[in-house]
Amino acid sequence: MFMKIHKTEQDIILAACDEELAGKTFRDGVAKIDVSEIFYKGQQVDGAGLSERMKDVSIMNLVGDEVIAVAIQEGYVTEGDVILIGGVKHVQVVLM
Repeated sequence: MFMKIHKTEQDIILAACDEELAGKTFRDGVAKIDVSEIFYKGQQVDGAGLSERMKDVSIMNLVGDEVIAVAIQEGYVTEGDVILIGGVKHVQVVLM
């Protein structure tokens, strides 16, 4: 899995994707997700490393089966929160 942290004045954003998805674009009708290497490909992590970083962010942008399985396991999302775009799982999380 790849993950990258982005910081704004108000938020810390975690972008994470399954490794094989980095650099690809997926479409489903008008919906589209660009799994840009610039946005997603930072540090390579395992599930434990991703789980640890999830604790310190305010927004998550997650793409792929493995990454989303970690978010579900940690209780941030449920399967019902996940959408499919071009057959690829995607979810965004905003923590208050």
